[in-house]
Amino acid sequence: MIKTNLLLGKRVTLRAMEPEDLEVLYTLENDTTLWDISSVNVPYSRYLLKQFIAKGTHDIYTDGQLRLMIESVEEGTVVGMADLVDFNPRHLRAEIGIVLAKDYRNMGYGTEVLELMEKYVQEFLHLRQLYSYVSVKNIASIKLFLKAGYEPTCTLKNWLYMGDEFIDTKIFQRIFTK
Repeated sequence: MIKTNLLLGKRVTLRAMEPEDLEVLYTLENDTTLWDISSVNVPYSRYLLKQFIAKGTHDIYTDGQLRLMIESVEEGTVVGMADLVDFNPRHLRAEIGIVLAKDYRNMGYGTEVLELMEKYVQEFLHLRQLYSYVSVKNIASIKLFLKAGYEPTCTLKNWLYMGDEFIDTKIFQRIFTK
């Protein structure tokens, strides 16, 4: 039986980073409006990002993480990034994160990316579960994960410090059954 390309959807394809992605990576990594929902708190230089693209093995087993670029099939442009981090091959799990450029949010891209990533981690990495930390203020992400069948399994109180207040974070989990 011939397998279809699990990284190609109707609207997006997921692919490895290329040197040409430097400016998109630079823009997204340095978007301070995204820093509150991540662990980033300093800007990244083009030099450091160029090194990240060039020197990383881009092998999840070696690096413990994998970043894939989200490319619009129709436009052929990068619209965001999908990350697997804290990969744990012993316990068959990883944290998933998706970031889309502002012009591509709330258009259904996240749903398709999540579906493609789930197929990929089940088929090739044989993971049992994906999870994500989501701020209670990130309504779009909460809707995305609920729609995709992720279960909010716990709340981390005062987990994120945003500006002048502490915000709770929910952990969403999706456990795959065969």
